[in-house]
This record gives sequence, structure tokens and C-alpha cells, in this order.
Amino acid sequence: MSKKLIALMLCLIMALTLVAGCGRGGAAQTTAPAAGGTEAAADGQTLTIRIGHVLAPTHPYQVGLEHFAKLVDEKSKGTMKVEVFHSSQLGNERDMVEGLQLGTLEMALVSTAPLASFTKDFLVFDLPFMFKDTAAARAAVDSEIGQKMLDGLAAKGIKGLCYWENGFRSVTNSKLPIETPADLKGMKIRTMENPVHMDSFAAMGADPTPMAFGELFTALQQKTIDGQENPLPIIDTSKFYEVQSYLSMTQHFYAPAPILIAQKFYDSLTDEQKKIIEESAKEARDFERDLCDKSNAELVTFLEGKGMKINYPDKAPFIEAVQSVYEKYTGDIPAELITAVQAFSK
Repeated sequence: MSKKLIALMLCLIMALTLVAGCGRGGAAQTTAPAAGGTEAAADGQTLTIRIGHVLAPTHPYQVGLEHFAKLVDEKSKGTMKVEVFHSSQLGNERDMVEGLQLGTLEMALVSTAPLASFTKDFLVFDLPFMFKDTAAARAAVDSEIGQKMLDGLAAKGIKGLCYWENGFRSVTNSKLPIETPADLKGMKIRTMENPVHMDSFAAMGADPTPMAFGELFTALQQKTIDGQENPLPIIDTSKFYEVQSYLSMTQHFYAPAPILIAQKFYDSLTDEQKKIIEESAKEARDFERDLCDKSNAELVTFLEGKGMKINYPDKAPFIEAVQSVYEKYTGDIPAELITAVQAFSK
């Protein structure tokens, strides 16, 4: 009788375990098969997509990506979730681009700088004083020319969706207002690790010093470098006003920001999921650009209130100083491409 009782109890335990296992409500959470070539999340599961960027959690990048995540959630009725990682949590821009290729990351929002190693055509957007204003810059990147560059990434395992933006870059430093290129002579200015940017500052007389963005604030604080160049929202959100006294509105480079997705991961999505990602990326692009416009309109007054001395130099001598950069890179960048992009500023 004891053996029969034990067997009965074991059967009862197994049955209860089975019921408990089947009775767990809710869809299973699954990480998206990043560029793995396997099918996207099966029916009843939530597809999780990670996207990273290098800027602060208060920058328009982050606010725009949170809006992107909301749109994806709404359009997919909760079956697609986007997780946003700021402040280089998923690595620097080069790391994230490589992650898209390797299949360790689904999406990224980056500058065009790390993409120039794939095709030098992207360098055209890095040429100094290429655009007269924001409207011309946006018209260029949103044109067939800009889309063709994004399409060229497919051969490298990356799909470009559209261009967001970081805006026009200006110079800050701890020494003096920059009125002419002569004021930059010998000044250590942090730049991105971008040959066009470095050559441009060298042509203007500065000592360009490439450095990872995460190291920049400390370097400015310790005065191992004299200055840096970035759009106003980054100067604000990175609190460079705490370690820099002067802001010169040179607006020397325009910084577009492509939103990218791993090609294999994209290919694994259903047609409906692809549509949701593409539509949401473009809607959120417009939202992010509006944020940049509002931010730029307010930040001059804000940064002055933080003690920065702001000046507006004549750009003509700077433009003249960097003509050698155009001469150097015409060839690496097709001359007809340079002309076509410049046409948007006429």
C-alpha cells in the first residue's frame, strides 16, 4: 500500500507541475535575433529591438528615440518593443556599427563619421561650410543623393533608414573668442577621428586632437586640450559650459545622423514589421528635428546665462582657409557629388 501511495503522490506532483508550467500567462519575452538570419519572433511573442547612441539622456537623440519606441509599440499593438541605450552604453559609434555587421546589435543612431570607412561618399557631408543653412542640409540628405548613400551600406550588412540630425557644429574653448582662423593657431581642439574634420582644423591653424567623446569633458576640465567643436545641444547636455568660457558660432560642419538597422535582422522581419520600423523612423526623424530647432532657438540665451561668452565670426576667412581641404578630397569624393550637394545651398 505504501508503494502505491508513493506512486500516486509522484503522479500528482508531476501533474501539478505540468499545469503550473502551462498556466503561466502572458507572451514570452524574447530578444530579437540580431542579424542572425533566423525568423523574427514567432506569433504570441514580443520582438525586442535594441538601439544605441553615444549622447546624453537629455539630448534630442534620446528623446527622439523614445518617441520612435512609442510609435513602434503603438503601430505594432505591443508586439514590438524598442529599448533605447544612451551615453555609449552599447559602445562607441564604431563599436555599434561593427555590432550591426556582426549581428550583436539590431539598430544604432550614429554620425556619418564611422560610415566613411565603408564608402568615402559619406565624407561629402563632412566637408567644411558645405551648407548655408539647416534647410539646405536637410534637403540634401533627404534627397535621392542621400538615400543612395544609405543604400550603399547594404553590401556591408547594414540598412540605412533615414537621416536624423545633430546639427551645425561650433567651436568652444577656454582661452579667447574665435574671430578669425588666426585665433585658432596652435590651439588644441578635440575633433572626431575623422580625416576631413582633422584636416579642416589644421588648415585653419589649430592642432586637431582626436579623442573619444567619453573622455572629452575630463580633458577639457584638466586643460589637456583647449577646446572642442559640437552642436549646441551637445554643448548643453554635456555641460561643457562648466569647463569652457567661449562659444564661437562658426557652424563649420553640419552633422547628419543616420538611423541604421542590421540588414540580416531587417531581412528576418515580416513585411508588416518592416513597414512599422520604416514609418516610425521617419516620423520620429521629423519629431527629433523639431526638437533640435526648438533647442537651438533657446540654447544661445541659456548658455549665455551659464556664463559663456558667445560671438558670431565672419565665415568668409574660414571658408577661404579650408579650400585646400576641398582640393585634397576631390577625387576621394567625386567632384560631381560635391557639386550636386553644394547645389542645395544655392
